[in-house]
Amino acid sequence: MRDYEVGKDGLAVIVVGVDGTPCALHAAAWASGLARRERARLVFVYVEPLTSPAYWSPFGMATAAEAAGELVAELRRTVADYLGTMGVRWELVHHRGDPGHGLEKVAEELHADCIVVGRGSGGVAKFLVNDARRPVVVVP
Repeated sequence: MRDYEVGKDGLAVIVVGVDGTPCALHAAAWASGLARRERARLVFVYVEPLTSPAYWSPFGMATAAEAAGELVAELRRTVADYLGTMGVRWELVHHRGDPGHGLEKVAEELHADCIVVGRGSGGVAKFLVNDARRPVVVVP
């Protein structure tokens, strides 16, 4: 497992957690500005939590998965509209599982330099601040 690289000159990859909430959108806007200034690749990550009772039955699972797919498509359109002329390289990753662990896992796979989340993400922000292997920025 590769650790976060200390002493590196600038940022190459920034991971930002998004879920469509206003706090996540503030984090995404802040991370977008940072990515533009640093000329870094911006990776938006939606982690679909699998803890909802909807996942307890096959019918509920199908409905929840469909709703998550629609949210991801909407997030992709929102990001494309927002970043259209900024010149920021970006992608959107859809991950399933625990949001805190999922963000850290994606960041590890991409060798991200930092993770950005909104303050309203509650337990996710707290988990990442305490347990992430790279810097975490919590945006109000």
